[in-house]
Amino acid sequence: MRNPNIKLRYLYHSGFVVETGKNLLLFDYYQGTIERLVKESPKNIFIFCSHSHADHFNPIILEWQKDRADIQYIFSRDISVPQTVENINYLSPYESLRISNLKIKAYNSTDLGVSFLVEDEGIRLFHAGDLNWWYWNNDTPEGMAMAEKDFKDEVQKIKGESIDIAFFPVDPRLEQNYGAGAEYFIQELNPRVFVPMHFADSLEITKQFKEKVKEYPGEILILSQKGQEFIL
Repeated sequence: MRNPNIKLRYLYHSGFVVETGKNLLLFDYYQGTIERLVKESPKNIFIFCSHSHADHFNPIILEWQKDRADIQYIFSRDISVPQTVENINYLSPYESLRISNLKIKAYNSTDLGVSFLVEDEGIRLFHAGDLNWWYWNNDTPEGMAMAEKDFKDEVQKIKGESIDIAFFPVDPRLEQNYGAGAEYFIQELNPRVFVPMHFADSLEITKQFKEKVKEYPGEILILSQKGQEFIL
């Protein structure tokens, strides 16, 4: 996929900005330099938060509406906002929403909150949030079996959706299982572009994962620094 209207910027951890012809989409902001772009961009601003964990939801994003009153927030329903904010759109799993030219559907997570499927200008983006096969070595056999079932069941609910760009966890804390969920996701859903995330400062794991799945079709991005940009 090569579309000159699609620019992707990696911020940190699970945070990304996607710029299309008319819109700026910000997913799961945690850290990174983005405030000036949000405030000064001539494009429509949509800010997505998949759940309330601190590494996916930074309340500073609510301050940005002071300069951009037209921002639209799309939040999982578990996120609690203390002040009154009129332009928040809440979603639970399997609910859908249309805002401007965006088509948005929430899927479930295997942790907290939701994952997002977003269509913008014919491009379909999937941001997994904390949807993953949380395959912990120190879990009980029963816990491991339940984690596998819950994850694979949810992927099967998503199966059939066309996905151009997928943002999905590749988490080094899972040790040798770091890529289990990502591999299954790619096998079942075959996104055109796969973007690893949720690895904090362990950027090298993106190169490691690309080598691990080199036989799969589609493009696997290697992330090497904060602020890195791609034209897709």
